[in-house]
Parts: sequence; structure tokens; C-alpha cells
Amino acid sequence: MADKRLHLSSTDKKISGVCGGLAEYFEIDSTVIRLIWALLTVFSFAVGGVVAYIVAAVIIPEY
Repeated sequence: MADKRLHLSSTDKKISGVCGGLAEYFEIDSTVIRLIWALLTVFSFAVGGVVAYIVAAVIIPEY
């Protein structure tokens, strides 16, 4: 069994690879993650989604 770790995607990225990395980790399409993230951002008046993205980009390692 392969060692499954969360990391920033180097191939499926628009800004820093957070959504692509999450999609690879959960083995789903990155568009679904980006849509969920966009909805979180809209419904939190941009604060929650933006802050969460910045925090994720800082704490998730690159591989």
C-alpha cells in the first residue's frame, strides 16, 4: 500500500496547488474541491475561504 500524504500539487495548480493537492489526496476531481472552496468563500463573505486558503498554502508541504 502506498504512503498517502497531503501535499501541494505541482501539476494541478492554479495559485499554489492547495485544491489540486486536496483532490489528489481524496482521489476526486479538483474541480469539485475548487467549487466547494468557492462556495465557502462566497458564503463567508470572502473571509473564511481566503484565510483558510492562505493557511493551507503555508502549512501543507510541497513534494
